[in-house]
Amino acid sequence: MPSNDVRNLLQCAVPTAAAGVVAVAVSGAVAGGKGALGAAVGAVLALLFMGIGLYVLQWTAKTLPQLFQAMGLMLYVAQLLLLMIFLALFKGTSLFNARAFAFTLIAATVVWMAAQARAHLKAKILYVEPESGKSEKSERSGSSS
Repeated sequence: MPSNDVRNLLQCAVPTAAAGVVAVAVSGAVAGGKGALGAAVGAVLALLFMGIGLYVLQWTAKTLPQLFQAMGLMLYVAQLLLLMIFLALFKGTSLFNARAFAFTLIAATVVWMAAQARAHLKAKILYVEPESGKSEKSERSGSSS
């Protein structure tokens, strides 16, 4: 993964993880241990889904740019389906507090999206490919003779 991609991933993951830690603390204080566990599961799930999604989209943009938009739509549908499967499997569970899980999942996802928008706005993305040094030298030597 190129350093720019890692920087983009970190600019999204760090604020999301911080929001997850705050959510775990608040849920632990409000709903006890099960609330803290629910918040932790929600934060980890948001980090995993969004992180893997960003990685896949960055890989697609570099290797198959013609499929970027279709892959983005497919990826978001797949994330929703996986989340629905997870929710169906743990429906009615007493393992963790479902309300803390849901609020943390939503909050972590919103923080991720805001951080991703901020990272994209601050990124210096070239919209024109600069020419390499070799082609410039060959053009200069060819034009002067």
